[in-house]
Amino acid sequence: MAQGTRNGKRKRAVSKRQQAVYRRRRIVVGIGLLLALALAIFCVYSIVRGVGEIGPAISRATASHAALGRDSAPEPKRTTGVKNCASSDTRLELSAQAASVAVGGSLQWTETITHEGTDSCLIDDSDSSLVLTITSGDETVWRSDLCPVDGTQLLMASGDRKVRTVTWNTNRTGTECADDATLPKVDRGTYVARLTLKNDSKAQSPPVTIEVQ
Repeated sequence: MAQGTRNGKRKRAVSKRQQAVYRRRRIVVGIGLLLALALAIFCVYSIVRGVGEIGPAISRATASHAALGRDSAPEPKRTTGVKNCASSDTRLELSAQAASVAVGGSLQWTETITHEGTDSCLIDDSDSSLVLTITSGDETVWRSDLCPVDGTQLLMASGDRKVRTVTWNTNRTGTECADDATLPKVDRGTYVARLTLKNDSKAQSPPVTIEVQ
């Protein structure tokens, strides 16, 4: 037996076919490692980019919220679908308790709103909208809408009527709201009263004439 065979194992010969198989395996493993490395780099880049965009996004959201807080909210729109009553379908009437009143006395007026249209509508029947005006010649002596009041939306169907009363203490109003007791009394004379809708000048009652004696 030869000396080389006795001292160690004989190295197995590798065929060319097996060498080709080994090379292909190494190539596949190398490609797999490269793909894994590329995926890891992409994930790290995406995370870093996402973190970088969080700050500006928060800033934009904060600025938008602050701007919304500064701007006044728009007034809500009426969504009932019911229109406002117009002069074409609203009749106003005014009558006095008496045809004359003494200086310093009081006179009660009756105001009547009648809806003559075919469709239901809304009307503000408060003193802020339904205005009683008393004049002497071209001078406005007294108005019922100088003091602020809350509006009241009244739903009226065809043929509905609303009746209310207003008292005039034969005094003279100024240009601003004032306590009735502090207002000066009017002089003797002839005065004309009329009822109108403030937001629709065409809606008005026939004039009523009274005497302060």
